Amino acid sequence: MALASEGFSPTIALDGARKQRGNLTQARIRWMILGVLIGFSLVGGRLVQLGMVETDQTIEGQTRDAIQASRPPILDRNGLEMAVDIRVPSLYAEPRRIIDVEEAVQKLRTVLPDLNETWLRNRLTGDQGFVWVRRELTPAVQEQVMRLGIPGIDFITESKRFYPGMNEAAHILGSTNVDNQGIAGIERHMDSESIALLQELGLARGNALTPVELSVDMRVQHVLHDQLMDAMTRYQAIAAAGVMTDIYTGEVIALASLPDFNPNEPASALVKDTFNRITSGIFEPGSIFKTITIAGALDSGSVRVTDQLDARYGIRFGRYTIDDFHGKHRILSLPEVYKYSSNIGTIRIMQAMGKDNFREFLSRMKFDERVSFELPEMRVPTVPKSLSEVGAATASFGHGLSVSPLHMVAAYGALVNGGNYIAPTLYKRDAAEAEASYERVVSPQTSDSMRYLMRLNALEGSGSQMNRAAQGYRAGGKTGTAEKVVDGRYSSSKVTNFFASAFPLDNPRYAIVIMVDEPKAENPQSGTTAGWNAGAITGRLIQRVAPMLGIAPDFSEALDRQIVPPILR
Repeated sequence: MALASEGFSPTIALDGARKQRGNLTQARIRWMILGVLIGFSLVGGRLVQLGMVETDQTIEGQTRDAIQASRPPILDRNGLEMAVDIRVPSLYAEPRRIIDVEEAVQKLRTVLPDLNETWLRNRLTGDQGFVWVRRELTPAVQEQVMRLGIPGIDFITESKRFYPGMNEAAHILGSTNVDNQGIAGIERHMDSESIALLQELGLARGNALTPVELSVDMRVQHVLHDQLMDAMTRYQAIAAAGVMTDIYTGEVIALASLPDFNPNEPASALVKDTFNRITSGIFEPGSIFKTITIAGALDSGSVRVTDQLDARYGIRFGRYTIDDFHGKHRILSLPEVYKYSSNIGTIRIMQAMGKDNFREFLSRMKFDERVSFELPEMRVPTVPKSLSEVGAATASFGHGLSVSPLHMVAAYGALVNGGNYIAPTLYKRDAAEAEASYERVVSPQTSDSMRYLMRLNALEGSGSQMNRAAQGYRAGGKTGTAEKVVDGRYSSSKVTNFFASAFPLDNPRYAIVIMVDEPKAENPQSGTTAGWNAGAITGRLIQRVAPMLGIAPDFSEALDRQIVPPILR
């Protein structure tokens, strides 16, 4: 009663307490909603941040499209695969996603123990998006790494080039680097054209590209490589090389140079002396150059195939006298000059032509410029811009200038195909396309005379060892033995030998140049001159590949008589 009298009401007090609790609950709800909103904002912001990070699609500067890009298969002229892509897993890391770097290092080294621990630890530390750990692994290793369950470690499938023939066509194909980019040979040439663009655009990724068809016949390539390998052993040579072309289309049918490398292991191309001697080697050609000199003189009309040349005495230039290796020291007919490989007679022929006309003919035959050819490994010949009397004399028999074997095979092809120069190519080229780029360098009559001289040399001259091995295929050619320069002087004990040839000369189709560097005598009876090694190799090569190319043997002497020019019949 006293509380009531003092104005206290229990109902009012209860209502106040309820109202206070309601306000407190509303405040808590508001704070809870605010907290939830802040939490969602933080999570959303992080998701946005991570989303922005994931747009980085490069691995150490390489886009994923480029890494995964394919290269087209390379086929020989018969559709045999020379280079193909295979798909391989490569291991990479995202360091900013790795939770425990030390744990990741230890686990990875259980599968890849050859990884350097310090290098790997540094590799996995930081905030980079992607770094390579190990490229081109096997599927078995990939599975082992995946079982480790390391966050921030993953694989990407990339293309790796594989060469089924290994060394056999190494200098034709070249190789690719770890990023599947061409670094040598036709692989590099392809990248200089369209393949690199396709890769940059990502259009080659996972797509079947149109195969690239080469002019090479891998059957012939195998035989050539095998013969050169045999030569390295048989003659204890330091190097050997060869090239064979279709004289009407310029197509390279086979090309090899030893020592070579395995393009499946690109580092093996860095071993000393594995360069391509057919294109990037230039040499004094020796007496195979006499074919060029005589062709030029015949074509100019300065001499005729029936002419007689005075080879009784050596030719003096100041204090020096140029003589023949095995001189006859008598009057020689022009065919005798060729088959006896007379330096004296060849100089007389060049002098009849005139040194300036001779030099102009060398330009006509492309001996002072780079051969137009797909392989990037190419050297420019060293041919003097002008020739002195003595310089022209030595150049006439292949000394004092240096050219590549590719120059020589292109020149020989022109001299026996009717007189039309055609640049060699590694791509398939039909007759119509080839004829459109013909450049006449000698007349058909001169071409006929050169075919006769080359066949004569096989029958009666320094090419007899070749002819013996190639019986039935009417091949012909010219030997060349060039002394190497050692300590500034010509060495009689170290020589580079050549045999330049064509077959079958009654209906010529193919030209060949074989080179053997520093050969030793095969037996006490044989010497180190070109006929015994480069010539013999050529004969064995022709004997094996002619049937593959659809050329049947024919032992009829009537076909040899057909090669003789009318003026000598």
